[in-house]
Formats: sequence, C-alpha cells, structure tokens
Amino acid sequence: MDRNNKARAPRKKKKSLFSRVVAWLHLWPSIVAGVILVVVALSGTIIVYCDEIMDWTAGEAKYVQVPKQVIRVSSDVLKANVAEKCPGYDISEFVFFKDPKRSVRMRVFSPKGPRLAMVYADPYTGKILKKDGSLQFFFVMAHFHASFLAGKTGGWIVALSTIVFVMSTLTGLVLWWPKKWNKTTRQASFTIKWKARFKRFNYDLHNVYGFYSLIVCFILGTTGLIIFFEPLMDATVKAAGGTTEHLTDILPKEDSLTSRKDIVPLACTILQQSGENEVSIWNFDKKKAGAYVFTSGKVGLKSIEYASVKVYDSYTGKEIHVDQKYLKHEKTENIIWQLHMGQWWGQAGKLSTFLAGIIATSLPITGFLIWWGRRRKKPGSKNREIQKVHQHRAESNM
Repeated sequence: MDRNNKARAPRKKKKSLFSRVVAWLHLWPSIVAGVILVVVALSGTIIVYCDEIMDWTAGEAKYVQVPKQVIRVSSDVLKANVAEKCPGYDISEFVFFKDPKRSVRMRVFSPKGPRLAMVYADPYTGKILKKDGSLQFFFVMAHFHASFLAGKTGGWIVALSTIVFVMSTLTGLVLWWPKKWNKTTRQASFTIKWKARFKRFNYDLHNVYGFYSLIVCFILGTTGLIIFFEPLMDATVKAAGGTTEHLTDILPKEDSLTSRKDIVPLACTILQQSGENEVSIWNFDKKKAGAYVFTSGKVGLKSIEYASVKVYDSYTGKEIHVDQKYLKHEKTENIIWQLHMGQWWGQAGKLSTFLAGIIATSLPITGFLIWWGRRRKKPGSKNREIQKVHQHRAESNM
C-alpha cells in the first residue's frame, strides 16, 4: 500500500448558524422544562375523555321512567331538592336533554371549599337520583394541568413551559425535514424501524411520532397559551370579529320587584326549536343579571360542540336579540376551549387529541434519551469509525 495514497479524514461540513440555533432551541429549553412538560401533557391527556367517563360513572341515574302525563317540575323544585339532599352545595349549571328518558344534570359546588359534583334528578318528580363525585377528580386534574395547584406562580411556570413546547414543535419540524427527498429518507422520516436496536428505535419514536402529532400538539400548545394570556384571547376574539366585552356585561340588571320566569319551559322550547339534544344554562347570581343565557349543543365540561347561544329576559320570557359581536366573543372562546379539550370533530377529534397527548408526554422522555445517549458515547468510538473508513479507502487505492 502506497503511503502517499493514504486517504485523509474527510472534513465534516460545518452546520450553518441557522441549523445550530434551531438545534440549540430544540434541545436545551426542552431539557430544562422536560419534567414539567411530561406532567402537563399527561394530566391534559387524562382530561380528554372526562365527559365520557362522567357519563359512565353516572350509570343508571342518567335515565328515568317517563310518566303518562309528561310534565316537568320547575327549577325551583330542583333547587329545593338539591338543597335538601346535598346540603352545603349550590347549583352552578343546569343541563336539560331533549330525550324524555334523560334525567336533568346539575353541576353543583360548595361555596365553602373547592368541592364539585354532578347531581342527577328526575325531570318529572324532581327526585335526586345520584350525586356523582367524579367531577371533583377532573376539577383537581384540570387545575393541576393548568397551574400545578400553585396559583398564579404555577400558572406562569406552566405557561413558560408551554411556550417551550410550542417552540419545540416548530424547531422539531425544521430538524425532521430531510435535506433530500428519496426512498431512503422517506422511509426513515415516516416509518419506525420496530426491530432496530433501542437507540434507533427510541430515535424513531421521537422523530416519526413527533412529526405525526405535530399539528395537534401545536394547536394544543397555542390554545393553552391563548387561554392563559388574556391579551392573546382578546386579540383572537377581535380577529374573529368579536368584541372584548363579555355577553354578561350587557345583560339587563336584576329587578328585585319582579318575579322571574322558570327556566325549564324556556329550555324545552329551545330544544324543540334548535334541533340540538342538550341545552345548558349557568345559574347566574341574580344580582348580576336579569336575563337567561342558554347554550345548546353537546355540553361538555369546559366547552360545547355546535354551540348556539340564545338570551331571554328572565322576567318576560321574551328573547333578547344580542349584537353579533358579543355572540362572536362567546363562540370564539368556546372554539378555543373545544380545540384545547379535543371536543372538535366528534370522537375522531377526541381520539386525535388523546393520541397526541400520549405522544406529547413521551417526547421529552425520548428526546432526553437521545441526548443522553449521544452524551455518553465513548470517545474512541467515533475515531474507530473514521479509521475504518480510511482503511477501506486506502485498500481500494492499492
């Protein structure tokens, strides 16, 4: 072998400043916020199917025997029965159903402490059928997801970590994008090598599943930031053609000298007219409003699918026509919550959000393992690989 023909070590092409900045932004902020992101993503994933789980825990209390003479009891009767059977609790929300076999669902809370439950009542007798405490679990989980139950400080920690998460989705796309598109790069970018060694398998889990979940993860992160930062929510509402004022700000005030109409007949009328199967009304403090705000659609814990808002004067029972800019505000906020909770596109939306949540939970872990594996790489392994290349090239020149 001619010594003069010895192959020199190929110089590795230096990465551009842009590539190095993107790689740094993808790695180090994610490592710092990694544990927080795992907890936030996992708790959010648990909440996705909260409505279905609460429907399941309600059991037989969801349905009642329909009497021959179908007459629904008033909301005052329901309130009195809740006060008797669930002392210490107030009603925060009523949900009425078009199906005559469905019971009335009421969200109740304790003013003395953060205790919540769902109460189911017979709409024809007013009898309390069940008080279901599973709502309390999701209440705690939601606040843990939003702030680690640490108030404003915890909220800021989660918000800053979410900014890192959103940034990671964008930088991750840049790092994932192949320099050349061919059969080999397509296979490596879109498929997982299931029989590969752990390092390669872990890399594929991070790289491939990260790409497939990118859009949903980006939506979850950005909607979370919009919910946390009020100026962002206001800007989103304005962009959608709404006003930053809330609907409750323009409702008529209470008239203490006039008796209110019952909400039950109004709710039934809306169900017949809207074509929706459920209608919700929050049990506003009478000192705040002299109007009823009904929202029909599929009522969830934090948002409503196909939401349609109607406002009625609580003293005359007549519909109040509200300027569209206020309705746009309510609908836009509802859509943001729908996107964040996965309550869009029916069960397909929920499944997509649930799977994206699982992947989002795994990404900081698989990413850390990739970094740790490279960090612990033996110093001599790289040199041995270079020596093999040199030897192969030298022998071919003999």
